[in-house]
Amino acid sequence: MRRPLPAAVTVAGIVARLGGEARGDTSRPIVRLASLATAGSDAITFVSSPRHVEAARSCRAGAMIVSPALAAHAAPGATVLLTPDPHLYYARLSQWFESMLSPASVPGIDPTARIAPSALIGAGTRIGPHVVIEAEVRVAEGCDIGAGCFIGSDSTLGAGSRLEPNVTILHGCAVGRRAIVHPGTVIGADGFGFAPSSEGWVKVAQLGGVAIGDDVEIGANCAIDRGALDDTTIGDGCKIDNLVQIAHNVRIGAGTAIAGCVGIAGSAVIGRRCMIGGGAGILGHLEICDDVTISAMSLVSRSIRQPGFYTGVFPLVPNAEWERLAATLKRLPAIRAQLKAIQETNRAKDA
Repeated sequence: MRRPLPAAVTVAGIVARLGGEARGDTSRPIVRLASLATAGSDAITFVSSPRHVEAARSCRAGAMIVSPALAAHAAPGATVLLTPDPHLYYARLSQWFESMLSPASVPGIDPTARIAPSALIGAGTRIGPHVVIEAEVRVAEGCDIGAGCFIGSDSTLGAGSRLEPNVTILHGCAVGRRAIVHPGTVIGADGFGFAPSSEGWVKVAQLGGVAIGDDVEIGANCAIDRGALDDTTIGDGCKIDNLVQIAHNVRIGAGTAIAGCVGIAGSAVIGRRCMIGGGAGILGHLEICDDVTISAMSLVSRSIRQPGFYTGVFPLVPNAEWERLAATLKRLPAIRAQLKAIQETNRAKDA
């Protein structure tokens, strides 16, 4: 934390709010969250992995969030806060501390905002400078719309949602409740649809929209394209990192997390609770079932029907060579089995 809390909280106060079991001086004042490397006596930190026990022992934090299994490795003299999942506890604590550091949003409409007469703005909403809200837009109560945002006609923004500055939501898109959309993201641009002709490419009008569920967070500078006919959809609770491209008619199931620089081609269907590593590419018109994890920089070129952890990394070579290598690679288990059988036969002959 760059700034300390405006008023200290005690470990006892943290436990009263978030639960857990404290051991040591529960009256110790805490004014910041800090890493193991930088924490001082006024800070609380956390240890979530055995990999960090050496750093924990030498840490100078006043309080430390640990699991019971790692409690013995806490810094000497630190007040210990025991919880089964230290990382989750830290996440909830960080939200509380942020609420104390961030000024409350003050409802109101900046005089430079341009809002169509037919737009409906819910109670308790803040609309920042130079926002444009077009006709028939419906903004629910308690939203926070940052400077320079654009919301196109016939779009909706659910209750308690927050648009950071310079977010663009084009016409006919729906964003659910409690969404967070970071700066520069564009929701509802045209999908990449063109038909070849003898005279060149002919644009296919993109007549669908984008439908985003509740509790979705979208990072900075993402592009989520509208559908060609049906909507592009993102399910409840999805978390999308910066610089992610989601093409037209993609469907993403609830609870899926997508790391930065992922590209998802048109009409791909991704299941629930998936995790997609940074820089991965997913080809269009394929399906990924629920509970799939894809390693960073992998290329998904075929549908995945079984849950699991998948990795696909291949060196860049001319395509014809790549096809031969891929075919050989698929045969390696069979070749290995044949080689093993030959070796066993030869050993039997030598015996």
